[in-house]
Amino acid sequence: MKLTFKKTNYSPGELSSGGKLLTYAGLIVVLFLFLFPVAWMVFTSLKSLEQIVSEPLSIFPTTWNWSNYLEVFQNHPFSTYLWNTSWYTIVTVVGTVFFSAFIAFGFARFRARGQTFLFALLLSTMMLPQQVVMIPQYLLFNTIGWVDSYLPLTVPMIAGSAFLIFLLRQFYLGLPKELDEAVTIDGGGYFTIFFRIILPLSLPAMATAAIIEFMYRWNDLMGPLIYLNSQELYPLSLGLANFTAAYAATPWQLLMAASVMAVLPPLILFFFAQKYFIQGVVISGTKG
Repeated sequence: MKLTFKKTNYSPGELSSGGKLLTYAGLIVVLFLFLFPVAWMVFTSLKSLEQIVSEPLSIFPTTWNWSNYLEVFQNHPFSTYLWNTSWYTIVTVVGTVFFSAFIAFGFARFRARGQTFLFALLLSTMMLPQQVVMIPQYLLFNTIGWVDSYLPLTVPMIAGSAFLIFLLRQFYLGLPKELDEAVTIDGGGYFTIFFRIILPLSLPAMATAAIIEFMYRWNDLMGPLIYLNSQELYPLSLGLANFTAAYAATPWQLLMAASVMAVLPPLILFFFAQKYFIQGVVISGTKG
């Protein structure tokens, strides 16, 4: 029996006046729910501690204390946290995306016995809860002396990410194999195909993978909390969590100022790369 579906496209222009009003009212409510915590964080970062304590329900500061941002650097090792997070994130993202692309190329272009089983085994690692492997991984890295260093946080990640391998493999499956045959006829090998054909064509998908990995590594708290003991190694996520412990009373104005500066790099990255992000998601989701 053949099933037929009637394609129906909806747009705000086809809604009635009441429907439009409800749609825009709902969108405004959702927008407010998403933006209110961000606005509260920004305005609180510009208040004095006395106003935060005495007027907890007020949104706007009575005096704009821009010096809170400078005080974060003067009274707290925020620059160290920022530097640690930056290099750790960049190294991890570059390594993870490159090697994930390399492994995805192998799964997409080569045929070997047991390939399907290996790929299913790779995907099954995404189903494992992090809590299951947390203790064995810590015991392993502690045995080889990697604890209190960035090695447990970078080396396993650089070996590739199961999700990114799956994402990039879906994109590579959509690329015509005639490109490989043309390179082979010209005398090129698989490395030529990968570096001169696949990589340039997969920039949108790789940009998407890089943004996903960047967001995860920049905000990762659990990994640094488990493996890092020295404060001079703390990234931003762990530094902000430790921010309150460094003071008898939490300096909310400084904590919010540090939080605002911590979220700026991911926002700026997404603002400039959103075109490639959306393009990569669409291409990877519709091909393969």
